[in-house]
Amino acid sequence: MAEASGYEQVSPAMSRLFGLMKREPVGISVLARQLAISRQAVHKLVNEAVRMDLVELVDSAEDKRVKLVGFSPRGFAMSAAATRNLEKIERDLADRIGQENLDTLKQILNQAW
Repeated sequence: MAEASGYEQVSPAMSRLFGLMKREPVGISVLARQLAISRQAVHKLVNEAVRMDLVELVDSAEDKRVKLVGFSPRGFAMSAAATRNLEKIERDLADRIGQENLDTLKQILNQAW
């Protein structure tokens, strides 16, 4: 589906990063904690995503030394496409296994492990 949407260069690690990003920019240290990886590793992912024009760095309003990561317009479009793809997958899966089983599966997969 990534290929069909034109985002085939997005790595699994970037997908995890993007999955944590919301509509508002977020700090690199926050992302590092949520991903349980180093800030340096997040910087590497962010720099690659900036190069791909999927995210942009903005100054924090509270601390000008801090850079926040936010989706670029192209990144917002990618995020919307990914959401549509996931919704289709969930509908297809619900058709196959039933909504109740899908809800149970999602509950299990959302547990900390």
